[in-house]
Amino acid sequence: MRSALQRALAWLFAALALLAMAQPAAAQDKKRIEDTMKRATRFMVEKVANNGGYVWSYLPDMSRRWGEMEAYPTMIWVQPPGTATMGHLFLDAYHATGDDYYLQAAEKAADALVAIQQDNGGWHYFGDFGGEASTKRWYETIGKNAWRLEEFQHYWGNATFDDAGTSESMQFLLRLYVEKHDPRYLPALKKALNFVLESQYPIGGWPQRFPLKSEFSHHGKPDYTSLITFNDDVAGENIQFLLYCYQALGGDQKVYDAIIRAMNVFIVTQQAAPQAGWGLQYTLDLKPIGARTYEPTALVTHTTASNIRQLMRFYRLTGDKKFLARIPEALDWLESVKLPADKVKNGRAYPTFIEIGTNRPLYVHRRGSNVVNGEYYVDYDPEKTIQHYGSTRAINVPALRKEYETLKASDPAVIAKDSPLTPGPAHALSRYFLVEDFATSDLNTEKGKRDTTTLVKTLNAQGWWPTELKATSNPYIGDGSATPPSGDFSMTHVGDASDTSPYNTDHPVIGISTGTYIENMKVLIGALGK
Repeated sequence: MRSALQRALAWLFAALALLAMAQPAAAQDKKRIEDTMKRATRFMVEKVANNGGYVWSYLPDMSRRWGEMEAYPTMIWVQPPGTATMGHLFLDAYHATGDDYYLQAAEKAADALVAIQQDNGGWHYFGDFGGEASTKRWYETIGKNAWRLEEFQHYWGNATFDDAGTSESMQFLLRLYVEKHDPRYLPALKKALNFVLESQYPIGGWPQRFPLKSEFSHHGKPDYTSLITFNDDVAGENIQFLLYCYQALGGDQKVYDAIIRAMNVFIVTQQAAPQAGWGLQYTLDLKPIGARTYEPTALVTHTTASNIRQLMRFYRLTGDKKFLARIPEALDWLESVKLPADKVKNGRAYPTFIEIGTNRPLYVHRRGSNVVNGEYYVDYDPEKTIQHYGSTRAINVPALRKEYETLKASDPAVIAKDSPLTPGPAHALSRYFLVEDFATSDLNTEKGKRDTTTLVKTLNAQGWWPTELKATSNPYIGDGSATPPSGDFSMTHVGDASDTSPYNTDHPVIGISTGTYIENMKVLIGALGK
């Protein structure tokens, strides 16, 4: 009897083993991926988050942390890859897994953004749960001494469209609201939409900051923050948010009119041939003008390329060929300023800044060592230019021209058939916002090949992926001196020890990176095949 029982048990165990072996490897891989995603997310949500919000990177003991600049422990960052980017990632993960934990994480990120949303409806580069006194103290110390980041040297007290922070926050709140139509997020969303509509100039463009200010004159240059802005795709990002609102909330005539005006501002700001390009910013009488002291009044090649792409996009949205009409002039101008082949380095053939009237390249340099004694200046010399802002750009003009020719030959009615501007009922937003594409300005984020097996193995016992924090900054030690110390800071990202600007260090330490978490999670979500 015992022998028969033993044989039966042996058969049972063998059958169970065979059943386990028959389980598809894909199912086992899926579980490992989902377990890794959950462990990494629990660490970020439960150990790293500050009231649901995030900065960009942290030392493991949390003794220092950074957004674009060093942050106080009370701060969360709005610029990507900050709090709104994390919220988008959580929603992507929720759609891929159906796990409510990710939806709850997204709601916590949204609650953090709502908490720091300004009364006007917009957002600053960061929010500080320490209150305005803490924010002002940061500006009087760390912000004030960031030599190359002039946007942080003064506290305006208003909201900004710069670096897509406000835009991404608005898009995330819209996306979260339409997920469940949770009424908690509707007031903040309405405030944000009203902020975009109120801040738009009648001509169609937007200032960099709002409500309007003009108080920060820097090295004799006027405050640029109230000017019509193309830099960092301010207009394009606001158009995208308005398109999402029109698409997801039903056709609102005010939103539609704002979109049309915004698209038209790209047409009226294009300069006359033979210099048919665009500048970074414009006065209200539509003249190109400079911004920061290393952004001179000039036509700008990468902005021109970006605006050409936007015009082609507007044609796809509307079927209106007026958006294509002057693209050939802009492409011809770009070709006219291309550097000779022997002057091209690393495929960057187009000078960033082109002098209005002469078509000569302008090059930006700096002297001194800090905010107090340093300054930027512009001339025609391509040697020893600043390195933190590219003096040349890589632009694929033939590809732009080919795309233009394809669109020119297209049927306008066909091209715009599925446009979100088509009147009708509300349309669903994309299920995934980050998995297909994601851009970040975080210097610590390592892009490149990532495979799921490696990501599963390299998540450490605490639940985070160790990352070399190549970006760092000098701790605040006081205002800079009026006399430059010895050394050449003309081509460095950071000046002397008083300069709080971020820079890449030769001696990185291991730390926690929000950008790395996002990039790795994107790979894992994509591997689930949802």
